[in-house]
Amino acid sequence: MNGIKGIFKKIIFKSDNNYIIGLFRVKDTDLDEMLDFVNKTITITGYFHELSVDESYIMHGSLVENPRYGLQFNVTDYDRITPEDKDGIIDFLASGLFPGVGEKSASSIVETLGDDALKLIEEDYSNLLLVPKMTNKKAKEIHEILTKYNESYNTIVYLNNIGFSTKDSLTIYNYYKNDTYNKVSTNIYSITDDLKEISFMKIEKVRKSLEIEDSNKNRIMYMILYVMNNLCFSRGDTYLELIDIYEGINKIINFDFTIEELEYYLYELQKKNKIIMEDKKIFLTEYYQAEVNISERMYYLTNKKDTKYKNINNEIESVELYFDIKYNDDQRKAIKNSIVKNINIITGGPGVGKTTIIKGIVETYKKIHKLNYMDMQNKMALLAPTGRAAKRMGEAALMPALTIHRFLKWNRETDKFMVNEQNKSDVDFVIIDEVSMVDTLLLDNLLKGLKKDVKIVMIGDYNQLESVSPGKVLKDLIDSDIINTIKLTELYRQKENSYISILAKEIKENDIDIDFNIKKDDFNFYETDNSNIKNYITKLCAKAIEKGYDVSDIQVLAPMYKGENGIDNLNKLLQNIFNPDLGGPKIKSGDVEYRINDKILQLENDPDNNVFNGDIGYVIDIEDNTLYIDFYGNIVKYTPKNFNVIKHGYAISIHKSQGSEFKLVFIPISFNYRIMLYKKLIYTAVTRARDSLALIGSKEAFLYSINNDNTYERRTYLKELLLQCIK
Repeated sequence: MNGIKGIFKKIIFKSDNNYIIGLFRVKDTDLDEMLDFVNKTITITGYFHELSVDESYIMHGSLVENPRYGLQFNVTDYDRITPEDKDGIIDFLASGLFPGVGEKSASSIVETLGDDALKLIEEDYSNLLLVPKMTNKKAKEIHEILTKYNESYNTIVYLNNIGFSTKDSLTIYNYYKNDTYNKVSTNIYSITDDLKEISFMKIEKVRKSLEIEDSNKNRIMYMILYVMNNLCFSRGDTYLELIDIYEGINKIINFDFTIEELEYYLYELQKKNKIIMEDKKIFLTEYYQAEVNISERMYYLTNKKDTKYKNINNEIESVELYFDIKYNDDQRKAIKNSIVKNINIITGGPGVGKTTIIKGIVETYKKIHKLNYMDMQNKMALLAPTGRAAKRMGEAALMPALTIHRFLKWNRETDKFMVNEQNKSDVDFVIIDEVSMVDTLLLDNLLKGLKKDVKIVMIGDYNQLESVSPGKVLKDLIDSDIINTIKLTELYRQKENSYISILAKEIKENDIDIDFNIKKDDFNFYETDNSNIKNYITKLCAKAIEKGYDVSDIQVLAPMYKGENGIDNLNKLLQNIFNPDLGGPKIKSGDVEYRINDKILQLENDPDNNVFNGDIGYVIDIEDNTLYIDFYGNIVKYTPKNFNVIKHGYAISIHKSQGSEFKLVFIPISFNYRIMLYKKLIYTAVTRARDSLALIGSKEAFLYSINNDNTYERRTYLKELLLQCIK
């Protein structure tokens, strides 16, 4: 048995993906730890295909201590016990699984068919016609329900037995239903085409039980796709070369595999439209099609006639008067081109007025078209890749802004966008901020969701880090030189002796002042050895709090997660500075403790709860083993099973900080981060500071980073496609 045997009594909670918390009456066990629970009820948790109240099961798993709810039995898999005696069969038939069959009808069936009633019903529905008052329709219905019930359960057991977890078994069965056996036996690897949760490596773990040979053709082809996906994501490439794939395959394959064999399989994959080969470039089909779509759309918008407005210069002047501001020539040109042209890019570093221009574009468009506030929301969309960037954009433009995922109505479960080629948005004008963070597939999906003649303005910093996912969209669009681009260079300092914007410009131009580390009004460099960096940071944060700064004003940005001065360790130290343990409610998750008022970073997009990767929130309550986190007025609940999508946010990665700005930024810098010390990363970190910036660590490491341009140049095809369009 290796578990607990008993009766399922009640469902307390059930999620959409069949995670269940319930009550189970233990009748027997062979686990020493469970002997005290015999003839008692215990809480069980786990993933289940189907549980019927008052039905008997054997649950396999272990006893765990929940910090809030005490002892629970965590179920890894389970067996349904088919009732064998007459009373058990009557209870089963009358359990509610079979509509219209109560205890009286169930008793009549068992009296007529005996102890083999269930077997006889499944073999042939006509056996039920021997039961008094049984109709043909009713007999067929009972037979079909029992057959389906047994088939689905047996399929889950089968998937469990070949090595899938119950959770993955449920995912597979719920998608393929009665076709599950056929799918597994024909080409189990093709499941990865339909279900993102079932990876190539998960199938690798079960293939031995299916006696799939190492050299199986389907295995090799899906291994190639797996390697290509991993390489594209880890390097940011949208295409690969033959040698890249060959080397990647040979790291995981366990037999001799020649480059000629690889070429054969690549041609087979191309026939199946899984990949596209052009010259020496090898693409996953979705990346190729995305770059082609982007290039064609950009070329179309570039060549579409400008929209002419008689008094646009006067309208821009009236906007200047309205906001009491004077635009320089480049800013005025950027606003005008954004209204007149069909596609326009505005780029520049910090302090050059990009946010001011967004405000100017919105107000000028509103005045020209004589629109009110509600009209504007129907006509224009303000978009950004992260929640924080969207919030900042909306505040500047005085109208709502959305993340791209929310605008496109992304469904997390299906990984599909509800706004798409078949269901386009009807907005006429789109402004996208922080475009350096937008990857190839996201831009492709956005363009598919927009009508063909929409006007698009893209705003971003050419010198910032590229997107996390494959592509370098902003760089390729600008470098193609076919799209109208305004490059803003004039700095607007907030105060005398302001140095942050100047430092960013110097980093970008590789022209650092020899006295850069001398204290400025908004900049300081604290030289110290590696072992003392964390102490400096904690003291600086404590001092900032004493001066009246709030935790939301202060952000530590570090290049790496691990190590003495890594993000994880800094967060533990900073939690005690910003939010010391005063004895209130808390939740432990591994070696991390969450407290009320903790600063939290969201790690994944979750449009259902309107919270996105990179958003920062604060724990406002802890109750019933649940964290309640406030993200900009949006309260989201987290239980231990989804703590993996959050982290403390006192120290965050530079990548996660993109699209945000903070009043005070502290950056540890050390040769221990050497692998991450390069110009784009440090430039991005420096440009997150609005009012004050401090670097803590090694001056030599800082100089090394800004002179290190030897970052990997992503391989993308977009620029080449754009240039081909004009030939």
